[in-house]
This record gives sequence, C-alpha cells and structure tokens, in this order.
Amino acid sequence: MNTKKATLVGLIAILLWSLIVALIKDVSSHFGAVGGAALIYTLASIFLFFSVGWTRLKSFPKNYLIWGALLFVAYEICLSLSIGYSNNNRQAIEVGMVNYLWPTFTMVAAILFNQQKANFLIIPGFVVSLLGICWVLGGDQGFDLIGMTANIQQNPLSYGLAFMGTLLWAAYCTLTARIANGVNGITLFFILVSIVLWIKYLVMGGSGFDFDWSSSISLVFAAAAMGFGYAAWNVGILHGNVTLLAGASYFIPVLSAFFAALLLNTPLGLSFWYGALMVCVGSILCWLATKTKS
Repeated sequence: MNTKKATLVGLIAILLWSLIVALIKDVSSHFGAVGGAALIYTLASIFLFFSVGWTRLKSFPKNYLIWGALLFVAYEICLSLSIGYSNNNRQAIEVGMVNYLWPTFTMVAAILFNQQKANFLIIPGFVVSLLGICWVLGGDQGFDLIGMTANIQQNPLSYGLAFMGTLLWAAYCTLTARIANGVNGITLFFILVSIVLWIKYLVMGGSGFDFDWSSSISLVFAAAAMGFGYAAWNVGILHGNVTLLAGASYFIPVLSAFFAALLLNTPLGLSFWYGALMVCVGSILCWLATKTKS
C-alpha cells in the first residue's frame, strides 16, 4: 500500500474513533453499561481477528504481554463504562471529552519517563488542556469551578473512570514505546477486555439480551468503529504519513463532540465548544513542544 492510501486509511480511523462515544452510549441504552460493552468488545475482537490477525504469544516480549495487557484492558474498561454509566447524553459527551485529555498526559509522561525532549510550550499546552476540560464541565456558565464541582458530584463514578482512563492510556502509550518491540497485541488485548467484561456481567447476575433491529445495528456500528478503527490506525501508522496523522488525531475531541451531539440529538452550547477547542489546542501545543526539540 502506498503512503497516500495508507494515510487515508489512518484518517478513516480518526473518523471511526470520533463516533465511539455516541455509539457506546447508544448501545448501553439498549443492553446496559456492562452488557453493552461486553457485546461491543466481543464483536470488535472478531473483526480484529479477521482484519489485523492473531499474534502468537511467543512473539510478545514478556513485560509487554503482562503490563501492556493490564494497562490496555484497564483503559478500555474505564472508557466504555464511564460512558455507559453516564446519566444522560450530555454527560456522556462530557465524559468522552475528559477521556480526550490522554494526548496531553501522554506527552507529559513521555517527557518524564522516556526522556522525550520538549520546550516551554509543554507548560501552556498542559494548562490550556486542563482549562478546556474545566470549561466543558462548567456547563453553560463556562469556567465555573463551583458549577464544575456540582456537575462532577452528580456522577463521580463516570467522571472518575474517564479521568483514570486518561492516565492509564498515557501509561500504556509510554510503556509500549519502550517494551513492545514492534509487536501488535491489539487482537489479544481486545479479547481480554471482552472476557473481563463478561465475567463482570455474570458476577452482577446479568440476564439475557433483547435484540431488535435498532439495537443490533447500533451494536454492529459500535464494534466496527472500535475494531476497524484500531485496524485502520495500525495501517496508517505503519505505512502512512505519521506526522499528518498525529496532527489530525488531536482534533478527535471536536469531531467526537460534533458526532455525539448529532447522533444523540443533544445540543451543545458555545461554552462547551470553547472548552473542546481548548483541549485540542492544548494537545497540539504539547505535541509541538516535543516536535521542535526532538
């Protein structure tokens, strides 16, 4: 595959990932937070098996197999359940926005633990990203610490899981860069996520599912966006223009909010969009900070 086609495939991955928040929330409304997530990751694992393929366990560096799997599984569970446990569509979108702090935290972790060189832009980038999230969570008032605190207290579990997920994904990306040795464990890791979710579902005494056309279509689209998103991104990173893809990925928060507002029929005020743009700008500043002195 040539560079242009591979880059286009990578851009498709960004589009697919931008749909995930809305699709997870929709599936959870049909099958519950845990049951819906278990179904999504199970079907996504099947998609990945036939698109990316299976990597033999012997190919995995031992540390990556253990720590990579642990961090990846924990992150995906935090992501899916933070959205699934949200009280309403607006909250699901806000929780998704908290999750998109991960590029900023990943850059900071790379500097702290991987000796990534950076310049002064990392400081305003980090601050702007955090202010953007505060703006989003402040509601229609914009930056409002009292309003933000009250908002989080309505559902501390969802917001807490989302924030924990950003730290876990930053740790996964930082660690993978050091110990994966080019091994792609995505198919195995997705299977592990689905197994953990099914165990949780059974322990909670989960009952059967009622499938209909609407819920089935939502499930297939969610699993496809999740599974094929990772598969397409892998193609883009391996064979495409990595610089272009990295830059484009920082606009996922705005794209995700746009599609979620559209698909979930949830209007968002100007203060939300200001906050979403600040998250993007902060992430880009962090990226530029590492690029200029790499």
